[in-house]
Parts: sequence; structure tokens; C-alpha cells
Amino acid sequence: MDAHSTNGEQQAALLAEALPFMQAYENKTVVVKYGGHAMGNAALGKTFARDIALLKQSGINPIVVHGGGPQIGAMLSKMGIESHFEHGLRVTDQRTVEIVEMVLAGSINKEIVALINAEGEWAIGLCGKDGNMVFAEKAKKTVIDPDSHIERVLDLGFVGEPVEVDRTLLDLLARSEMIPVLAPVAPGRDGHTYNINADTFAGAIAGALQASRLLFLTDVPGVLDKSGTLIRELSVAEAKTLIRDGTVTGGMIPKVETCIQALDRGVEGVVILNGKTRHAVLLELLTEHGAGTLIVP
Repeated sequence: MDAHSTNGEQQAALLAEALPFMQAYENKTVVVKYGGHAMGNAALGKTFARDIALLKQSGINPIVVHGGGPQIGAMLSKMGIESHFEHGLRVTDQRTVEIVEMVLAGSINKEIVALINAEGEWAIGLCGKDGNMVFAEKAKKTVIDPDSHIERVLDLGFVGEPVEVDRTLLDLLARSEMIPVLAPVAPGRDGHTYNINADTFAGAIAGALQASRLLFLTDVPGVLDKSGTLIRELSVAEAKTLIRDGTVTGGMIPKVETCIQALDRGVEGVVILNGKTRHAVLLELLTEHGAGTLIVP
């Protein structure tokens, strides 16, 4: 038997394995958070777009929410606007929020839309302002001062939390074969524009849609145990224990907390996986072992 037919058999076996998963997710909503760090690579971007197109072609309803922290930082320095951080969080003043909106709802958003369209699907780029999809309120972040141990509220400027999600437009797009690509920028009832953390935004969208899955594409394989081994599945109670006992540390803590909030909002399962793995989205949804850490209620 030649190598060509062996390869063909392997491909057929893969498709056969994927079929029951495709059927399980048919007509279900999957929200994919595509991170700023997973975006830097052109080949991975093309692979990601192909995965999203394939989900749509399989009868699944994918929605992409993207970040863009590194790209915002680059544009601010190009414009000579200095970034200020409080406890690791970017303070967003009026000038900064204008650049944030320009980068997120403009260049990055349209780049992802174009990649998906090039794979033969119809993607449409939107942000929270479109169709009154999301309304935000100014984020209230409290921190403990390390010197005085007194709790204080950080003023991060025009950084918001999503407080209202209207799914009308997203439902309409799902019925019309469109793939929404969403930038995490939203208006407040106060007339201001707010920059929202993309993970939080994705969680709010997935919750409002009662999504079957919410995937967080990051630059790590998922949640690791103390020996550095990937944990395949966690309940909310187990995830909280891992935060308490120090297994989950640093930037993974807010990630896991966002997963728990999304599950509280009605998402069926949330996955943290490595966006730098080729076809990570397909591996997670359409194979038996998945590709990251699945957190379930």
C-alpha cells in the first residue's frame, strides 16, 4: 500500500471520529475568545479562520470575540501616548479609549473578518455598540495597598464591565449564516465608550446566548497541576480549590474566575486551551480527548 492511500485512510478515520461530535454540536453556539497573543502569527491566523469556517459549515454557530492588548500598546507608542498601569491594569483615559476603539473595532476586527471570508464564509465585524448589543458600566476594581493594607478603589478611567447584553442581533446573524466577529468595546448609558476585558466580554456574550461551549485561546496548554501536567477536566468546586491552594497562580487566576462566572451565567462548559496549537479549536470540539482544560459546573 502506498503512502498516499495510507494518508487517505488516516484522514477518513479522523473524519469518522469527528462526525459524532459535529452532530452533538449541531445548531449549538460556540463562543471563541481569540487572544491578542495568539494573533501575532499569520499562518496560525489562517488556520484559526479555517477552523471557524469549518465549524459553520458543520452546522455549528461560532461567534468570535477578540482581544488586542499588544496591538493597542504598539499603536499607543506609535502615537506617542504613554500607557499608565495600576496594579497591572491599563488606565484608559479619553485619548486612549479612542485609540482602543480604533484598533479593536477597526484594524484587528477587519483583519479577522477578512481571514474568515477568505475561507469561503461570511463573517461580519461588530462591537458592543452595534445593535445596542452590550451596555457597560465603569469597572470598580478594589485593591489592597501593600504598605497600609487599606482597601482602595482603582480608577481605571474608561474601563468597563458588561452589564446588559441584548442577543437580538446575534440571533438574527445566526439565522442568516453570518459569523459575528466581536470587538470588546461598548457604550455606557452615560454616553461614554468603554474598553472591556475581552475574556469578560466573551463570558457575557456566551452567558447571554446560553452557549454550549466558550473557548479561551491563550498561550498556555490549559490549567496545570503542581507537577506541570495538564488537567483535562475540572468542576467549579475543584477549580476554586486549586486557586485556594496555590496550584493556579498569576494570570491564570482571573482566567479561571472568568470561566466560573460564565458557567454561573448558563454556559454549559468553558475550555482554556493553547491558541498556538494548530487547529486547537477543532481538536477541542471534534476529538475525544480535546485540547485543553474543560471546566464544567
